[in-house]
Amino acid sequence: MTGEYQPVLELTRGRIVESLHSGAAAVVDAGGHLLAWLGDPQTVTYMRSSAKPFQALPFIEGGGDQTFHLTSKELALICSSHDGTDEHMEVVKGIQAKVGVQESDLLCGTHLPFHAPTQEALLKRGEGPTQNRNNCSGKHTGMLAFSRMRGLPIADYVNPEHPIQKTILGTVAEMCSLPVEQIEIGIDGCSAPNFALPLYNAALGFARLCDPRGLSTERATACRRIVASMMANPTMVGGVGRFDTCLMETCEGRIVAKGGAEGYFCLGILAGALGAGSPGIGIALKIADGDISIRKATGDSYNRARPAVMLEILRQMGYISQKELDALAIEFGPTKPVINLRKLVVGVARPVFTMQRSESVQ
Repeated sequence: MTGEYQPVLELTRGRIVESLHSGAAAVVDAGGHLLAWLGDPQTVTYMRSSAKPFQALPFIEGGGDQTFHLTSKELALICSSHDGTDEHMEVVKGIQAKVGVQESDLLCGTHLPFHAPTQEALLKRGEGPTQNRNNCSGKHTGMLAFSRMRGLPIADYVNPEHPIQKTILGTVAEMCSLPVEQIEIGIDGCSAPNFALPLYNAALGFARLCDPRGLSTERATACRRIVASMMANPTMVGGVGRFDTCLMETCEGRIVAKGGAEGYFCLGILAGALGAGSPGIGIALKIADGDISIRKATGDSYNRARPAVMLEILRQMGYISQKELDALAIEFGPTKPVINLRKLVVGVARPVFTMQRSESVQ
């Protein structure tokens, strides 16, 4: 495992490097060209929630959004890892009403909402977490809708052998240009199947999502619908202050982003966003130690490695402007002061890598 990753972010205290995160990444265009990388771009790891746009894709490709009259906001939530706010929950319930399913049909389990004020309000009211507030409830509702649309049983829709999961796996394989048998299946935290594949292939999938030229008309239309919905409703995809949400808000109309658990993050840059004729580009990043969330004194949590490393990748590749970087700098870096409880600066968190580039893009 150590040979697949390289140091990407260090934290100092005084003159000493106190902590070090390692990672790997791949930057790939829609034509399959590996443009740049960190560590080993063939590192195999689970996509986790970064796979959600692909898990929604066959449902939309089959006309699911039209069948159930889904709005752009509802489609974004199906691709989300939302905060569990009241607004998120109402959108989930709205989809369920259109589909003819209910919260008790979900098989995602429960956890407290990510959104600290919502969590606090629930606890004050003596309410426990519910499945609709699970960050994956949109994805699961989408899977139930896909089953309903195809007239399939919904009782065990997360079983890897269920027809919709077979269809999803096939779609992931096609988008990421990898044989089905080369994708390792694991069970996600929400009990749905998840996919382990090389970072290169995940980045390629996001590049094609953002540049579906050459795909079938139905698939290309579904890709554009998903990307447009996520970019138009970034707070549905994550939540206020979340990195993927903030990145899409700041780089409006150019970047679609989706984080995942255990240090995973993917984004796609739209075709033409970097100049006339520029291809879609995908970036897949994995932080080796999982980049576990750190809780602030306010109750909110953040990841210190993924945002900083991804912003530094974008900066080095020339995919983000200085104005956009400045807008994201205070909250996400890539270089940030380490501040103690008295608000004193006691160190710095900073990227420590240089992207390796293909000779064709030197």
